Amino acid sequence: MPSGACNCRGVTYEVATKITDVYVCHCSICRKATGSNGIAVVVVTNDQFKWTNGEDLVAEWRKPNHDWQIWFCRRCGSPVPGENDSNTMFIPAGTFESGYEELEVKHHIWADSKACWDVIGDSGEVHPESIQS
Repeated sequence: MPSGACNCRGVTYEVATKITDVYVCHCSICRKATGSNGIAVVVVTNDQFKWTNGEDLVAEWRKPNHDWQIWFCRRCGSPVPGENDSNTMFIPAGTFESGYEELEVKHHIWADSKACWDVIGDSGEVHPESIQS
């Protein structure tokens, strides 16, 4: 069963499904939130996700006048899973500690917003903006 934690291990979680697909967002907001080229996440349905410890340590910040938000551990500041939409959770791929051996980047989103120094070098499908449903 895939599981993960923040840096201080105060926040832990489990996922009740096999995980394989990683989505990498290259937008400027995700770059600022992580200090990196964006954020790599796995998306699962709410019923496949379970907090196992530290849900009370999870804080959320919403960008004013925008529909973007990030969740993080109040103790160590690490990004942690959060609400993707009313039916799904996003899980920062770097927080997995087990069960992530089959992860592979499948999609790069907001690629038209990527930093000039960011090079997409894998076989994931590149999307100029978000993936349209």
